[in-house]
Amino acid sequence: MTQAPEHASARPTTSDADTPATGPAAAKARPARAARPNGQWKIDGTTPLNHNEEFKQESDPLQVRERIEQIYAREGFDAITDDDLHGRFRWWGLYTQRKPGIDGGKTATLEPHELEDRYFMLRVRIDGGALSTHQLRTIAQISKDFGRGSADITDRQNIQLHWIEVESVPEIWRRLESVGLSTTEACGDVPRVILGSPVAGIAQDEIIDPTPVIEEIQERFIGDPSLANLPRKFKSAITGHPSLDVVHEINDISFVGVEHPELGAGYDLWVGGGLSTAPRLAERLGVFVTEEQAPDVWHGVVRIFRDYGYRRLRNKARLKFLLKDWGTEKFRQVLQDEYLGYELPDGIEPPLPSSDNDHVGVHPQKGGKFYIGVAPTVGRVSGDILARVADLAEEHGSERVRLTPHQKLLVLDVPGERVKSLSKALAGLGLHARPSEFRRRTIACTGIEYCKLAIVETKQNAAAAVDQLEQRLGDLSRLTPITLNVNGCPNSCARIQTADIGLKGQLVMDDDGNQVPGFQVHLGGGLASKERDEAGLGRTVRGLKVTADGIADYVERVTRQFEKEREDDETFAQWAHRADEEALR
Repeated sequence: MTQAPEHASARPTTSDADTPATGPAAAKARPARAARPNGQWKIDGTTPLNHNEEFKQESDPLQVRERIEQIYAREGFDAITDDDLHGRFRWWGLYTQRKPGIDGGKTATLEPHELEDRYFMLRVRIDGGALSTHQLRTIAQISKDFGRGSADITDRQNIQLHWIEVESVPEIWRRLESVGLSTTEACGDVPRVILGSPVAGIAQDEIIDPTPVIEEIQERFIGDPSLANLPRKFKSAITGHPSLDVVHEINDISFVGVEHPELGAGYDLWVGGGLSTAPRLAERLGVFVTEEQAPDVWHGVVRIFRDYGYRRLRNKARLKFLLKDWGTEKFRQVLQDEYLGYELPDGIEPPLPSSDNDHVGVHPQKGGKFYIGVAPTVGRVSGDILARVADLAEEHGSERVRLTPHQKLLVLDVPGERVKSLSKALAGLGLHARPSEFRRRTIACTGIEYCKLAIVETKQNAAAAVDQLEQRLGDLSRLTPITLNVNGCPNSCARIQTADIGLKGQLVMDDDGNQVPGFQVHLGGGLASKERDEAGLGRTVRGLKVTADGIADYVERVTRQFEKEREDDETFAQWAHRADEEALR
């Protein structure tokens, strides 16, 4: 991973590449002006249609770094202007965290300044989830020195720290950048972290190593001011592994490794995925992309989003809404005619995965060594744990770790004779290579502990449910693997619509008629896996809600009902979509 520049404004722009194609073909491809302006730059012009668009045009958000270093870190929190604090800070991975003690019933009624604390969540950008032990130890020390020991592994292969004071940010950046890490565009209306296969370059059954593509995109485009004002966030994923391990169906753009019968190893291109309150699965664009073409194709798609994405309404400003209106044929034509200047050959669909894609367990890698995948409970770790992982890895001959899109951690390059010792040592930290199925397959978002959007606590509730389910269901969960995703609000950071059981945080009524924290239940969702032929979104049952302290009770009840009613090799998702509503309660 390349080191971020000291100031983003020093990055070269790509103005020549941004010049659109002209002529009859381009004119034919360009959509006509909408009856009501949607803020599409190439159709409606660039006049801002809301305040978010105004502050992004008033000042390049990346330039807020200089103000953080020269003004805010010296003068303190009270000196920060509103548009910087609630807007541009995100371009450098900073969000104010939730003030302790504010219950979820006030999330939607209080103003941002009433919800927020004077501390920040800081997101460390880790493209491809790849870290050296030296980098991991640096993050761990930052956590201990500046973040009260906090650290969460996210389902975007980032590490999030909390309790960060603005006065500490320049020193944190100095430490991160000294080891080739950054927080550049970790948040904001920008190209976010690039998900990559956690076993890139080491898996014995890998189709193509995505590392060169990830590194070229990161080097050429992350921090580029010409891509720092997108309609909203832009999520990318690249894998060359047949397990399809980067949740490619729910990213704005994904490159999925395939072996073309005539053109060899390359990528199948998917666009327009995303969840939140209007979930939509990505679609294949139907093209084959070579390794050499992939960075330019990525650049073309992100510029389509910049130039044609909807900006008038924030809740309609993701790429998935443009793809829905255009369709894949139109999208492919515009990409080729206006942004690439050449046609891409027809592609092939990737085969269904035949192995688990979270990489938990002990697995052989290229060259005769092994990698060990462990499961931190719902991604919650700490600075002390991360430092100890770095120490243990080095003591056992490894200098590389990887994070996964499933809140898991891998240690690479372990000699065979050291696998047992390292696995035991990691288990002593609560990082198990052979966890129960519920500990393995449960993820949770940040929740009300730190997030200003959350209504319900997630990490502790999910962890407590895992402990209870292990005791109650035992080996049954190993026979019937069920994914459980717990989210603190409707925005689906924990991918609730693509889990066997997805829980969406809200206030519910308990048996005594009191309003308490709880969850709406989604059932039967999932992405392509060895148990599932294709991705699909979960169903909801009218009135089906559980209290926050009743997660284990509900999951046990519905799991036992599934075992009672399942037919042959039927999966939980298949059963959940056909079952009577009463069976799901």
